[in-house]
Amino acid sequence: MAQWAFVFPGQGAQTVGMGRSLFENSAAARAVFEEASDTLNLDMEKLCFEGPEETLRLTENTQPAVLTVSIAAYRAFKEEVHLAPSYLAGHSLGEFSALVVAGVLSFREALLAVKQRGKFMQEAVPVGVGAMAAVLGLPGEKVVEICEVAAEGEVVDPANFNSPGQVVVSGHKAAVERAGLLAQEAGAKKVVPLSVSAPFHSALMRPAGERLRNVLEKVGIGKMAVPVIANVTGKPYESEGEVVDMLVRQVSSPVLWEQSMETMRELGVERAIELGPGKVLSGLFKRFDRGFSPVSLQTYEDIMEFKEILSR
Repeated sequence: MAQWAFVFPGQGAQTVGMGRSLFENSAAARAVFEEASDTLNLDMEKLCFEGPEETLRLTENTQPAVLTVSIAAYRAFKEEVHLAPSYLAGHSLGEFSALVVAGVLSFREALLAVKQRGKFMQEAVPVGVGAMAAVLGLPGEKVVEICEVAAEGEVVDPANFNSPGQVVVSGHKAAVERAGLLAQEAGAKKVVPLSVSAPFHSALMRPAGERLRNVLEKVGIGKMAVPVIANVTGKPYESEGEVVDMLVRQVSSPVLWEQSMETMRELGVERAIELGPGKVLSGLFKRFDRGFSPVSLQTYEDIMEFKEILSR
């Protein structure tokens, strides 16, 4: 029997209009939006469908919005397609979506936690102090070395090992700029500054992680019905008992996405389905190994088309 991984996007995948076709066509998706609005006391439909973009881009709005659209996509999919995942994973914030689908976190508690997570991450570093940049075309270990040299008493860390030759660095603005120059000298194809509001997944986020711990320790942890691959290790969780600690560490640790994909391959995963806004993860899977034949399901139409292909 084919093994499928369902994967969920993180911050940066958001766009104004996301989730609208799910909401309009699926009762299950509509219920997700309604629960999100009630839980957070805000109009989630308006935020996702109308923005404006600068409001949607605020980290404490982005995180619950992306979680909502991802869970809406999953529930609409489940309503139409009888296909269960063998493994789950999510990129950064997407790990919360994976844990909801696995039954570890309730959607309601995940929403409240990621709203706080976004707020804490935003408040950890004053706007303009931190930065992030994607380094393209250098091996991960070379980028690690560059960060060590570029730090000069400040913080610059590898934040995402996304795919072979794509590593994001994060930290103090000047240190990230130094790392970018060193990367170009070392032969990087390109260094792309990212439009983000804080230096995510760097040591500067540790205070945010500790504040998040206080929130997560009060959350009910359910039984993991499907194995979830953790960002911090790139391996499946060994037990539900690790969840709080892993989610706290994840805030200031690199996202080991390349290692997560390698793990999926080793575990015999043949196909990957990305549920939620954007196609970032599908693109990373293609770059890593085309054999995964990833498919991105963002809209109700995507789901129905996939259902038809599957029935053939």
